[in-house]
Amino acid sequence: MSARDRLIVGLDLPTLAEAEKIVSALGEEVLFYKIGYQLAFAGGLDFARDLAASGKQVFLDMKLLDIDNTVAKGVENIVKMGVSMLTLHAYPKAMKSAVEAARGSNLCLLAVTVLTSMDEQDVMDAGYNYDPQSLVLRRAEQAHAAGMGGIVCSAAEAAAVRKIIGGDMALVTPGIRPAGAEKGDQKRVMTPADALAAGSSHLVVGRPIVAAPDPLAASRAILAEMESALSG
Repeated sequence: MSARDRLIVGLDLPTLAEAEKIVSALGEEVLFYKIGYQLAFAGGLDFARDLAASGKQVFLDMKLLDIDNTVAKGVENIVKMGVSMLTLHAYPKAMKSAVEAARGSNLCLLAVTVLTSMDEQDVMDAGYNYDPQSLVLRRAEQAHAAGMGGIVCSAAEAAAVRKIIGGDMALVTPGIRPAGAEKGDQKRVMTPADALAAGSSHLVVGRPIVAAPDPLAASRAILAEMESALSG
């Protein structure tokens, strides 16, 4: 895959108008977009369908988790939207139901391991007797066993996760920040070049692009860093 196949721009924006403006500004430079809760609840689900129909790839970041039947029925309808990727939390029963519901489609199911906004204290406060990396690795093993299409984790855990899941599964890493960029609310971050070197297949970049004074220039700079890392 080229850098343009690997870069996912996070449309973490409050309105469709702002999202449409970013997509228009980035034009053919960006092929892949992420739509999460914020935009989804402002008309973003229809926008996701439209983007997919226009030839863009869409990562629907909904982090599904519910009883088995509800997860399965949700995935069945999401398959019909034409999106490329969908997240759900890496709970074994939910993953198994989702895999069965998506069987035969092109939808890549991604297991969310530990959010990149969480550190060790946050994980402990949530009731887990694991440090973040140990919990990520356990959930990666379970996702691999369930037949998921990929993993979402911090780039800090990417190398260790890649050893567990092998080379075929997607490894999607949010919390990507170019050198010198603000971390914002992310606690486990990495540069694009380092994330690719660690084994990430796709990088999710939001604010460093969509909040930049010139989003197109920002995306081109990140793509250039990625191309350099891939060819180095």
